[in-house]
Amino acid sequence: MRTTKLLLPTLKEDPADADVVSHKLLLRAGMLRQVARGIYDFLPLGLRAVHKVARIVREELDLAGCQEVLLPLVSPAELWQESERWDKYGKELLRIKDRHDREFCLGPTHEEVMTDLVRRDVRSYRDLPLNLYQIATKFRDEIRPRFGLMRGREFIMKDGYSFHVDYEDCRREYENMRAVYTRIFRRCGLTFRVVEADTGAIGGSMSHEFQVLAESGEDLILSCSKCEYAANVEKALGKSTGAEPRYGHSTLEKVETPDLRTIDEVSAFMSEPPERFVKTLIYFADGKALAVLCRGDDQISEIKLRALIKCSELRLADGEEIEQLTGAPQGFAGPVAIELRLVADQTLRGCEGMVSGANKKDAHYRGVDHEAHFPDAQFGDVRVAKAGDACLRCSPNAAEPGLLEAHRGIEVGQVFYLGQKYSQPLGATFLDADGNERIMEMGTYGIGITRTVAAAIEQNHDERGIVWPVAIAPYEVVIVATKWDDDAVREASEAIYEELRAAGIDCVLDDRDERAGVKFNDADLVGYPFRITVGPRGLKDGKVECKARTATDADEIAIAEAAGHVASLVRQARG
Repeated sequence: MRTTKLLLPTLKEDPADADVVSHKLLLRAGMLRQVARGIYDFLPLGLRAVHKVARIVREELDLAGCQEVLLPLVSPAELWQESERWDKYGKELLRIKDRHDREFCLGPTHEEVMTDLVRRDVRSYRDLPLNLYQIATKFRDEIRPRFGLMRGREFIMKDGYSFHVDYEDCRREYENMRAVYTRIFRRCGLTFRVVEADTGAIGGSMSHEFQVLAESGEDLILSCSKCEYAANVEKALGKSTGAEPRYGHSTLEKVETPDLRTIDEVSAFMSEPPERFVKTLIYFADGKALAVLCRGDDQISEIKLRALIKCSELRLADGEEIEQLTGAPQGFAGPVAIELRLVADQTLRGCEGMVSGANKKDAHYRGVDHEAHFPDAQFGDVRVAKAGDACLRCSPNAAEPGLLEAHRGIEVGQVFYLGQKYSQPLGATFLDADGNERIMEMGTYGIGITRTVAAAIEQNHDERGIVWPVAIAPYEVVIVATKWDDDAVREASEAIYEELRAAGIDCVLDDRDERAGVKFNDADLVGYPFRITVGPRGLKDGKVECKARTATDADEIAIAEAAGHVASLVRQARG
């Protein structure tokens, strides 16, 4: 491709409405343009990067025995009503009506549509297992679309679904897909972690996320310093390495704390550290009130809490509800004599001499003990794990287990074990070898194609622009002719360009009548992995300059060897 023929409207300044690096650079590098909030045009170079990611995904999935299909973006309400997600999914599901007043939606995901396809055409155990996928446009009506491709409303996604005769075979495919996804993101040249995760709106009983590590990541993940364990922070398992909360049994004492509600305020007033407090939060689980306890320096993980008490809906009580249930305004709840079901984090088991709210306005207790004041509490791991916690997965009995380390991550892929969550309500059944009708087991596996492009930039950039991993770069090489009106420069540039194209290298010839500095700046902004510079001075010595985007200095290479040298570097970097 010649730059003079390429639609590449680069910008010198960061757009005012872009707030993360990938959004800024995709706009500045002429790869993306906004149509509406969270909805974008992909320009040629941006679309090439998307296609590069999609190609890697297709190659690995096809090798794994998956089959590609294409499902409609618009799906009828009846399918979503069968799965009971029509009302439960929420306002992210964009509902529409056709001219006959029939209800449809724009698909944010395709569990219902794919299950419907399979239930109509797959009837025998001989046809299973089956793994089908598509790479297609999705739409989720995000309340606050932001961060460009990181959280848009319309996006390109790979979603796949597998169907099986039993749990064991479905688990086998789940692990297979986890390995396939690992290969995909390695081939994309990304640094990532595979982390245990919540199943969220998709449902199911097990899930792993693929998180690209980047400082701008929305998700906080914890990984072990010694083993391969990693999890989303709200699901991570870790044991506090702090001192046990035992301060010695003492008589219960009420302390007046006028207008002091927060743990920090009361801690300063009473000269007690936050870890000595019993934090008490009032929740409603499936409509029933309960009090949840943790140490004052911890936070409650609602994901863990929901799993422990096995509830579907969980919400915090509001101020009015708290006062009705505890007899005190928000900020003064505590476990002593409270008439609610109690759930406590395991770090409070056996605690003595703690401080808590007194269920009375402007009052707290000293001397709160587990055995004396909340002996009937249900204990479990409901705290948010922290960096520095001991890992519970790598040799729990080891003298020195690994410690959890914190990273910011961008979720680019996720795998789910669904079981019969969709196959049962939609009636996806098969006849087994004995002629008995049975319900299929399912798994689902997603990759955000456009999100992966954004995540790659968030992880790989510098002050000059994008630093693409070679495997997903729109073009791998740019040939910069510093003086296009010089016959020798033009002829040498053309020759190298044609040789690289013949060698199967994706390359751009910058044939613009522009200053060399402008061309260099654009090359760095766009992020071409390799640059060949052809100029009059070098040609006099029979040389051109070759430079990797990540290198500080350029190498001088003989003109006749330049194309072959760079082609070899590209092939090596492709992996």
